[in-house]
Amino acid sequence: MRLFLMPTLLAALLATACTDRMQPSDDRWSRGGELIAMSGGEAGARYACVSCHGARGEGNGFDAPRLAGLPAGYLQKQMQDYALGLRPHDVMRDVARFLDSHERVSVANYYAALPVTALPTAAAEAVPATTPALYARTCQQCHGATGEGTPLGPPLAGQPATYLAQQLQDWRFSKRRNDGNHEMLKVAQALKAEEVHALSRHLAQIPPRPAAPAR
Repeated sequence: MRLFLMPTLLAALLATACTDRMQPSDDRWSRGGELIAMSGGEAGARYACVSCHGARGEGNGFDAPRLAGLPAGYLQKQMQDYALGLRPHDVMRDVARFLDSHERVSVANYYAALPVTALPTAAAEAVPATTPALYARTCQQCHGATGEGTPLGPPLAGQPATYLAQQLQDWRFSKRRNDGNHEMLKVAQALKAEEVHALSRHLAQIPPRPAAPAR
C-alpha cells in the first residue's frame, strides 16, 4: 500500500509546485508588486518584468505588450493561465510559476495603476479601407469601439502589431485556449491571414487609454 501511494502523492505535490506556490513568500521584502516587477522577486533578475515590459509597463513595441493601465483582474488571470499552460509562453510560464497567488495580485495591481503611455511608433503602415468595418464586426463587442476594452475583453488599442498578430495566430491554431467560451478561437479561425495582420496594424495605430473601471 505504501509503495502504491508514494508515487501518487509525489506527483500531486509536484503538480502543485509547478502551477502555484500558493503560500505567501516568507520574504516580506519581495512581496510588493513594484519590487517584484523590478527585481523578479524570488525568481531573480532574469525574470524581472521590466526586462521585457519596460520600466513603466509600456512594453517593447514589438512582442512584449503594454501592461500599464490594463485591468488588474485580466493581468492576474493571464499569470494564472501562463502557470497552468493554458496560454503558452516558455518565459512567462516560468515567471508565473515563481509567484504565489498573493504576489500575482500585487503585480497585477501595480501595473493596473500605472499611467498609460504610448511608445513612439514608426510611420503608420497602411491598412485596407475595409479593416475598421472588419474590426467592428468581429472584435468590437468584446474589446470596445476603439479597442479600449470592456468587461468582456481587455484593451487592445496601442498594443504592438507584432504582439497582436502573434496572439491571433495562437488562437487560430488553438495554441492559446484561455477564454471561457472559446469565442476567440471561433473569431480567429474565421479570419484570413491577411485579415489578422490588418487588424493588428489597425489596433496598433489607435492611441491607448486606461481601461474603463469595472462596474
